[in-house]
Amino acid sequence: MALRNVGCVHGVPFSFASMCVPAIGRACLDLRQGGAGTKGGEHRLDFVTVVTRSPAMSAVRDNAEPLAIVFEDDGLVPNNILPFLVYQDAVKLDPARPEETIEDLFAANGWGGTWRNGVYDYLHYHATVHEVLGVARGSARVRFGGDHGQELEIKAGDVAILPAGTGHQCIRASDDFCVIGAYPPGSKMEITRATPENHAKALKTIPDVATPPSDPVTGKDGALMRLWR
Repeated sequence: MALRNVGCVHGVPFSFASMCVPAIGRACLDLRQGGAGTKGGEHRLDFVTVVTRSPAMSAVRDNAEPLAIVFEDDGLVPNNILPFLVYQDAVKLDPARPEETIEDLFAANGWGGTWRNGVYDYLHYHATVHEVLGVARGSARVRFGGDHGQELEIKAGDVAILPAGTGHQCIRASDDFCVIGAYPPGSKMEITRATPENHAKALKTIPDVATPPSDPVTGKDGALMRLWR
């Protein structure tokens, strides 16, 4: 038997059957937080909590926390006083659509301008924008921080967040390696080679790059917001 118009919220009748549907990404009514009663033969709910879930955010593993590394300016690669962040195995990829899983997650957290590719095999950085790299397929060994930085193995499900100026270069990669790149809103990406001239220019632009409005993995209350203060 279908239940129709069995209750009122703030005096407005509602359909239990049509509204309390526990589907990810839809609003549903959580009746565990409230009580039910009757008045004058009318069924009513005393307290109703509306719960919403984001399909993109559900792809992030519980308690995901990044490693944080600060790379020093080496005279050619400026790096940044803000820490480089890497989430290891943080994203639960849909095996049928791993690229879309990461793209949806970044978009849900306000990071756009996405692309699919690998990581260039020459040393470079971005002096006017922060960048996030999410690995959708395969694995690679990437040197972050310039020639005096650190080589890391990154694999499907990992996400690296590079503050403006962070050097990066792919050392080797699997044949199926695919990374999703994205940027905070209003940003313009430019590829900068490690030269003395570019270094001098970058020291002027990097301090002006704004803090992103959210962590691309864990959102507005994510680790980036705490670690990049």
